[in-house]
Amino acid sequence: MSTTSQSKPSPEAQRRLIALHQTVKKTLERKWRLGHYAVVWEDGKVVKKSGDELKKLIFEE
Repeated sequence: MSTTSQSKPSPEAQRRLIALHQTVKKTLERKWRLGHYAVVWEDGKVVKKSGDELKKLIFEE
């Protein structure tokens, strides 16, 4: 089996990654505004984020 390595994603993959990033950010922002929490993967662990921690995650990325 032969595998190839690309240095950057194809234009279609880039569009999909951008759409995914926007959707995640929008969802996290909605959870923050509603006062809910989000469970995220951070430093190899599952972490619960809420309040200011969630706001920081949304607006600093």
